[in-house]
Amino acid sequence: MTPRAQHHALHHVHSAKAVAVALLLSTGLGSGLARAQTALDEVTVTAQPPLGISGFDDVPIHALPLSVSTFSQADLRDVGAQRISDVLLLDASVSESYNLPAYWDHLSVRGFALDNRYNFRRDGLPISAQTIIGLENKERLELLKGTSGMQAGTSAPGGLVNYVVKRPPMRDDQSIRNVTLSYGPSDTRSVALDLGNRFGEHAAWGYRLNVAHTELNPYIRDTQGQRDLVALAMDWRLDARNRLEWEFEQSHVEQIGVNFYSLMGSGPNALPAPVDGTRNITRQPNSRPGVFDGLTGSVRFKHQLDQNWLWTTHYGVQRLRADDRLVYASGCNATVQDRFCANGDFQIYDYNTNNERRNNEVAQTSLSGQTYLGGLEHGLTVSIMRQRLVDDMPHMQTSPLLGTTNSITGGLTPPNQASDRNGLMSNTRDASTEWAVKDRVKLKDRTTAWLGLRYTQLNRQSAMTDGSGATQDQRNFMTPWLAVSHALDAGPMVFASAGQGIESEVAPNDTTRYSNAGQALPTLRSHQHEMGIKSTSSLTRWQATWFDITRPVSGDSWGCSNGGACTRQMDGLAHHRGLELNARTTQRGWTWDGSATWLQARRENATSDPSLNGQRPINVPSYIVRGLAEYRFASITGLRTGLRLSREGKRHVTEHGEIVLPAWTTLDLTTHFDSHIALHRATWTWGIQNVGNKHYWRESPKQYGQYFLNPGAPRTFRASVQWHL
Repeated sequence: MTPRAQHHALHHVHSAKAVAVALLLSTGLGSGLARAQTALDEVTVTAQPPLGISGFDDVPIHALPLSVSTFSQADLRDVGAQRISDVLLLDASVSESYNLPAYWDHLSVRGFALDNRYNFRRDGLPISAQTIIGLENKERLELLKGTSGMQAGTSAPGGLVNYVVKRPPMRDDQSIRNVTLSYGPSDTRSVALDLGNRFGEHAAWGYRLNVAHTELNPYIRDTQGQRDLVALAMDWRLDARNRLEWEFEQSHVEQIGVNFYSLMGSGPNALPAPVDGTRNITRQPNSRPGVFDGLTGSVRFKHQLDQNWLWTTHYGVQRLRADDRLVYASGCNATVQDRFCANGDFQIYDYNTNNERRNNEVAQTSLSGQTYLGGLEHGLTVSIMRQRLVDDMPHMQTSPLLGTTNSITGGLTPPNQASDRNGLMSNTRDASTEWAVKDRVKLKDRTTAWLGLRYTQLNRQSAMTDGSGATQDQRNFMTPWLAVSHALDAGPMVFASAGQGIESEVAPNDTTRYSNAGQALPTLRSHQHEMGIKSTSSLTRWQATWFDITRPVSGDSWGCSNGGACTRQMDGLAHHRGLELNARTTQRGWTWDGSATWLQARRENATSDPSLNGQRPINVPSYIVRGLAEYRFASITGLRTGLRLSREGKRHVTEHGEIVLPAWTTLDLTTHFDSHIALHRATWTWGIQNVGNKHYWRESPKQYGQYFLNPGAPRTFRASVQWHL
């Protein structure tokens, strides 16, 4: 970004902050004390809301035959969430997947990495998550686990993530005026405003404004940066049957990145001892921050038809820009590229791509309601969605070799001969049209059948930035989904479901290496079977789910790994079976909340390397346990304190399991206090993460041909206060 563009961006941010402060002063400090007194009354909501990406928007979560986790604003505040991984990692089905600091999140669900282009939603519409997404203007996060062919035309089979945007207050007399100050971990500081109200005749108009600024100085040394967000959501109740909603958010993030560690040499001692997570082994004087700018918005019109039918039309647009910069460690020398040297030496490269552009547009219209057909009650939803996703990359990516260094002693030795990794980028054009129908059929008073069918037309084009290697992938496919649920006499609901998901892949455009460059591979169709039981009451909810997912795997032929010609081909299956347990209960001041996942993940029918068959995939833990024990003190109103546990089982670092990452456990302490001072409420939060200051490797992904090791965070402190004015 040029200095002039930076000046304009900062001008918009500071102007929005001034508007927010003016609204705050005008809405509460003069004549609004009586109304503020009403807002002091604390309301506890025990019912679970409908799931925004289920396709059954009138059905609460506890009644759906799906595996779902939701995370509210209170959850985000309690864990001091700065990014989506801070929240989703509260669920035992989620683990990290090459989750670089100062970069967009990479996560896996049920052992399958989520695709940042296709597995994320915003108020139900698909978005690109190839950026850093702020959480200050999000009402909650939703995680739908398992194959998602009913909800998405193409996506990886782990599940879907949905960001639910904060909207204006629903009640005519409700006013929202929140100010939040946060500090830590390390020396990170942030301020955020959340303002909302209704106005006009009959309170027909509503607004919700969120403004946030963060000075980033995390526990990893020399990774400073800043983050800004401005978001406004409004609605207009035209009349009793029509509502128009619109919103936008603008974000700006810039921060120095940091790279992972790696194996040191080969053999049984290649796994180094865990290190202090504060160290930054690749920072150089010429390191520049990565920059991520995003402008996202949507317009939604709702029209209530006769007989309780609802017509909804929703349009969303996203404009992303990035300067991707990272000084990174890669390989030992020109010969050994997948790990560091045995003595800790490694090469240092300076990766730069400026002005990456990613644009997304999507329009969806749907009709939903209830009717009787064949003597049975049906809850029908019919929709059509059109999406266009365009990636325009700079002509070249530059990655010059800066030199070599030692991971322990530091320093930099310039290379004798440069081996820069410069190359062309790739532009893509994706267009898809999806027709979907969903039906909830009430077979008996306690038995319901759930049906879904989605038909997708896909047209994808790609080419190198010099115009060479142009490819086109056109295909149509159908993805069905079926489930049956039954409410037992004692109250719990049992369910079983079967569904499919779709992914498509084209062989790389490199004609000098691949014999089938640019050729579309057969459709990768995954299958999931799931059975579960769930129960919800005013104080307790729990769920147990068994799942079985198979997903086709693509890979390169045997000759490719031996320096010969490559052929990208279908290469067997990834087969993941598992058991998930989730429970939460509140008894006599205690809140117990926990989840556990046991995962058997195996490679099957591989031909390029048959020795992979039966092996666990790299970086997939055998089990995960998350838990929270929290006590609310009766003697001190508003005080609660808790202990949070995270444990992840062993995972493979290498393909054949000769090097294994040990299991690890961390404990976090939290304290929350709700106070009432001068007619205003405040929520205070203190936290200590990794109380024991344990050094451990938290993940071991393999990306870009290299084995990576990601150190866990050391003991850190954080504090925040939110005033409700």
